[in-house]
Amino acid sequence: MRIAALVSGGVDSSVALRLAQQAGHDITAFYLKIWLEDELSFLGECPWEDDLRYVREVCKQANVPLKVISFQKEYWDRVVSYVIDEVKQGRTPNPDIFCNSRVKFGAFYDRYGKDFDAVMTGHYAQTEIRQGKTLLKCSPDPIKDQTYFLSQLSQKQVAKAMFPIGGLHKFQVRQLAREFNLPNAARKDSQGICFLGKIPFDEFLKAHLGAKAGDIIEYETGKKLGKHEGFWFYTIGQRRGIGLSGGPWYVVAKNPNHNTIYVSKAWQTADVVRTRFVIGGLNWIAGVTPRTRVLKVKLRHGERFWNCRLRFADHGIRAYVTLDEGDTGIAPGQFAVFYSGDVCLGGGVIIATE
Repeated sequence: MRIAALVSGGVDSSVALRLAQQAGHDITAFYLKIWLEDELSFLGECPWEDDLRYVREVCKQANVPLKVISFQKEYWDRVVSYVIDEVKQGRTPNPDIFCNSRVKFGAFYDRYGKDFDAVMTGHYAQTEIRQGKTLLKCSPDPIKDQTYFLSQLSQKQVAKAMFPIGGLHKFQVRQLAREFNLPNAARKDSQGICFLGKIPFDEFLKAHLGAKAGDIIEYETGKKLGKHEGFWFYTIGQRRGIGLSGGPWYVVAKNPNHNTIYVSKAWQTADVVRTRFVIGGLNWIAGVTPRTRVLKVKLRHGERFWNCRLRFADHGIRAYVTLDEGDTGIAPGQFAVFYSGDVCLGGGVIIATE
């Protein structure tokens, strides 16, 4: 097949490229330049040059053609603007989910998809065709599994996706990197949000939203405990960086209208633990609402699942979700992603908690 390989300079996408090449496919590599250095260069070192250097070395070693294309405008319009707006509203956005659905398998697919049989990435996920539908399935490595980040893909996007390392564990990918003698075989995994690189998220928010003094209030008593520089710097469940003595303190609520954050030491109290929430913006990868209402759900990236029950409303536009076991970090803006066995069904955005 003719494959468009999206490469980042990391080990995962580099090994994926070599595996696809080893399988006999005709590979063209693409590096998507989404780094916003023009707007953010004053905040820190620009990391994309290191990434691109590794990409060039990997492609040269494999004798694979490389195209470097700019998607900065598309990234701003489809991802960054969403992040800023969500944070301003006091919600908890997930830019990596929309990076995949709106840019890697969105804008890129729209521009180049017709020229290739598949779009390949280094994600830890798998696909399987069953009864005419392409299913998105979990990686056997529960820690590295990235189906959570791919949950907003459409059936059309998943059907054209290729994940060569999806059936492997991370240690196997590292071993393959050494066997392929990749120039980045020992490079550490990136932990940052895709468009920020080495820049701390707080610095990005400060550049776009500024700073504004507000009160830190104890959740149970209403007592003012201190000051902060803006509610947008805090997320529900946060423990570090609050700046109060006598802790540990946890952020349990925010009030964007009054620029206040509420903290508590009693993180496991009944009025903080949530077992129910409302979800909207539902995307079902197979294109149909699942028949069963008893599913598993991920509330964030990681290996943890919760058992849950769904009750649909408004002709399936929204759903009420009840967890078998509560969680203390549920907040509007987060994505909830649903599973049946090892199949990722899709998900949506939490719009309210109960």
